[in-house]
Amino acid sequence: MDQPAQCASKPFLSREAAGLLLGFVGVVVFGGTLPATRVALGLFSPWFITYGRAAVASAAAALVLLALRRPFPRQDATSLLLAGALLVFGFPILSSIALQTVPAAHGGVVLGILPLATSIFAALLGGERPSPLFWICGVVGAALVIGFALYDSELSFSSGDSFLLLAALAASLGYVVSGKVARTMPGWEVICWALILTSPASAVGAILTFDSGYLQASPEQAFAFFYLALGSMFLGFFAWNVGLAMGGIARVSQVQLLQTFVTLALAALFLGERITLETLVFAGAVVLVVALGRRARISR
Repeated sequence: MDQPAQCASKPFLSREAAGLLLGFVGVVVFGGTLPATRVALGLFSPWFITYGRAAVASAAAALVLLALRRPFPRQDATSLLLAGALLVFGFPILSSIALQTVPAAHGGVVLGILPLATSIFAALLGGERPSPLFWICGVVGAALVIGFALYDSELSFSSGDSFLLLAALAASLGYVVSGKVARTMPGWEVICWALILTSPASAVGAILTFDSGYLQASPEQAFAFFYLALGSMFLGFFAWNVGLAMGGIARVSQVQLLQTFVTLALAALFLGERITLETLVFAGAVVLVVALGRRARISR
């Protein structure tokens, strides 16, 4: 009698596996950020994209928090404000400026350093201690995606690349800060409060950078803007923050190595960029690195 009961209560996925799955869902949503930004930049300025999408996301966050009557987490206010500054403003404006001069696919490849940067910040600030094998996987994975950029396009680092690197640093630190808070607070609530705390600046910035010409946006440009606001800035973080908390910041961050290739696929589909055999080979190599990273020991 006890054995069937134990089997019935056994979860379908382990906590780590569920965290990795949720992290991957977030990565897929985030993978569309750069292609959507390129489309939005056809009309909107980088500054309005940053403030406007944050203002829309803040309104959605306020509705959710009010509907569920969530109390304000005073003890985490500082961390939430820091996460908001990095993820709501830092990454969006830096990446938007960069994408004025570089293609979305190239941007996705350069941002392949995100998992390694996130792991470094996790080790320093998140109380996680990745094993040497884990660090090797992170370095090899980052080298693969950066090497892909150099091999595929023979590109040298430009001002756009510099802004992308700064965007990667802002995002990785923001992921660690928000992921740490998500260990004691639901992940969806983390991004909601981060948006609320930064909403005064978002609202003022959106008003100051608005142009009447934006009302003439094409359906594609309008969709791209609202995708950035409600997808990249809001819903994607629900899955991502919970995944980080459940599976461990350093381990789940490895899944983000795949974001480069999600971005490439979406750039090919919506922006007309083509995917070569070399792209698929590099993608397979990165998947292998992620698999090895999953097996690496991490103490928390």
